[in-house]
Amino acid sequence: MKFLLFANTDWYLYNFRQSLAAALRDCGHRVILVSPAGPYGAKLRSLGFDWVAAPMERGSLNPFRELTLLAWLWSFMRREQPDIVHSFTIKCAVYGALAGRLVGARCVNAVAGMGYVFTNNEFKARVLRPPLRALMRAALGGEQARLVLQNPDDVYFFERSNIAPRERIRLICGSGVDCSRFVAPSEAPTRAEGGIRVVLAARMLWDKGVAEFVDAARMLKDENRSMNFLLAGAPDEGNPAAVPERKLREWQAEGLVQWLGHVGDMPALLASVDIVVLPSYREGLPKTLIEAAACARALITTDAPGCREVVTHEIDGLLVPVGDTKALASAIARLQDQPEFAQRLGKAARKKALSKFDEQIVIAQTFAVYEELAAQ
Repeated sequence: MKFLLFANTDWYLYNFRQSLAAALRDCGHRVILVSPAGPYGAKLRSLGFDWVAAPMERGSLNPFRELTLLAWLWSFMRREQPDIVHSFTIKCAVYGALAGRLVGARCVNAVAGMGYVFTNNEFKARVLRPPLRALMRAALGGEQARLVLQNPDDVYFFERSNIAPRERIRLICGSGVDCSRFVAPSEAPTRAEGGIRVVLAARMLWDKGVAEFVDAARMLKDENRSMNFLLAGAPDEGNPAAVPERKLREWQAEGLVQWLGHVGDMPALLASVDIVVLPSYREGLPKTLIEAAACARALITTDAPGCREVVTHEIDGLLVPVGDTKALASAIARLQDQPEFAQRLGKAARKKALSKFDEQIVIAQTFAVYEELAAQ
């Protein structure tokens, strides 16, 4: 069979779906990867994948440009004749489904989180919400399509909004993590000076709770606690909610956080920290938390869709209310003051990661969706 995997960045394909593409290839299938041009396209090709750059601008609202992209996808799919088109994120899912249906392909439409339009209350997001819902309703249906979501809250939202019938929705928890690569360190990090290390690892977006993390750091430093706060990740320039690089550098100059930028070796970073924090407003299923769980790190996140699927409060991490800086600071202080409790949470988190979120589990569940469509 021929598979086409379509995403809004080559970075996403490289970091989140490389293992799936490799598993398909190892089973003898032809795999084509499609995304806008970027620095990871060459890396995908160096791994032996067939990667093609699409004329797509993620944040575009230009009707002519969007119709041009849809026409390009239709022409490309008509030439390649994929059996299954698997698209990721809302925009790609809509366009991939429309073009795929036109050429008679079966479609797997994966929505990992609700994105800027549904998580942000800015005027632009509110205006875009109704037409996007209507477009999703038109694109994501059909007997030869399945909608893959990552948490029960999103399933409820899509079902309640009549975007897709429940019988065509499949729940798969995230993109999976290689739990043989992300492992618990044999020893706890040694702290010669500076105290414990607390990291927020994510794209630098406001809706990841970056401002709340920095404000919590300010509160705890005012208490003269011995802590180092790290931000790991780059601003996502294609996202309207991106934190400006200027702001990140201001926080660093103020001595509140150390901004690391993009980190290539996440296992090494996670092995070097004590606490991993993600004060996000909403997620599909946050991979950074699962990676940290696999490394047996103490986790703090919000009681929000996607996040609460990874962390059960006081069992394998701590949950705090969305946007509550004081509660976030209190949770960080608690884990510093109770290191044995933090260690216990980390061990429980790794146990859950192994049993629910290992990438082999996710790949097997995804293959089951492919087989379901292929059997029709």
